[in-house]
Amino acid sequence: MPYLHLISTSKCAWRLLLLLSLSFSLSPSFGQQVSAKNTTGDLTVTVSPVMLQRLVIAQVVSTERAEVLRLPGRVALDEQRVARIGPSIGGRITEIRVFVGQNVRKGDVLATINSTELGNAQAAYLIAKTKVNLHRLAVNRARLLLESGVISQVKLDERVSEQAESEIELRANVDRLRVMGMSESAIRRLSDSGAIDSTTPVTATLTGTVIERHVSIGEIAQPADNLFTVADLSRVWVTADAPEQDAHLIELSGKAEVQIPALPGQTITGTLVYVADTVNPVSRTVTVRMEIENPDKKIKPEMLATMIIHRASIEAVTIPAKAVIRQSDHDYVFVLIAQDRFQLRLVALGPEQEGLRQVFSGLAVGQQIVVDGAFHLNNERIRKELE
Repeated sequence: MPYLHLISTSKCAWRLLLLLSLSFSLSPSFGQQVSAKNTTGDLTVTVSPVMLQRLVIAQVVSTERAEVLRLPGRVALDEQRVARIGPSIGGRITEIRVFVGQNVRKGDVLATINSTELGNAQAAYLIAKTKVNLHRLAVNRARLLLESGVISQVKLDERVSEQAESEIELRANVDRLRVMGMSESAIRRLSDSGAIDSTTPVTATLTGTVIERHVSIGEIAQPADNLFTVADLSRVWVTADAPEQDAHLIELSGKAEVQIPALPGQTITGTLVYVADTVNPVSRTVTVRMEIENPDKKIKPEMLATMIIHRASIEAVTIPAKAVIRQSDHDYVFVLIAQDRFQLRLVALGPEQEGLRQVFSGLAVGQQIVVDGAFHLNNERIRKELE
């Protein structure tokens, strides 16, 4: 009897293992997508006349639809109208004439620098000029002596060569003064007066507004330093990042609109001047930039903005967004298949724009769908399925 009990127990165990193996083979494997049909149960539903009256049914039609792309962005400086200004020579700041927010014109003096290096360069220029004058006198005298037979032609050639070398040195010193920031008029005054002035101005290279100042009186400034930033704010940029899947909708030189929350009620138009040729590998976006005029300077850099890009109208099949049932990560709509019978149909749709969604597949023009009350109809379908 114990032996028979053992055999019976073994048979039960084998049956249990067989059932488990069959259940695993029939169930979806881990990570496998479950079909839309299995996740929705019965895809048709018949409704009562009372509920039918509560539904709004409309025909699927093809309409003119304009592509509209809305991109979050910000206002930025027009980098072609920005100047970062520093000294052309090292020295100590002795005077500052401007402050942040002040409007300046090209050539205006922003600060003054006292530079011993500039004084040494001016002294070298005056010495080189004196040498040139002496060598010119020596050449003229040598020519007279050659005519009198006192010296040979070789001596005259030596004097001419020395004069040429001194003139080259003079030109080099003039170029050095120009590099140090001295203007032609300042060099002429130095040449005429012979008075050394070791102060040099830092001048604006652009007409605009001083938006940054990084210097105080008494500081030592070097040519690599950025002392002032001047920007022409009469025109600014708006930059945005478009998802890579929408980049094909953007055309260079096309028109776009900008809405700025800080300026409610205003829609500003501009031109797209840049569409990046590469995709940001981190954000998977394409940088887009547009120019907008800003004559009254109400648009401030770093303001948040929304860039709106319109595409030409196209013929497309669209349905109201409220007609869509979202279930199991899929989009469905109810299609009328009989007088009181509806089918829940899987559809492929585009993103919502102005309350509409474009239909890519699953529906055809002329079919009738539930455009209002789809949620309640789906609840009725699920209720009947559970009965």
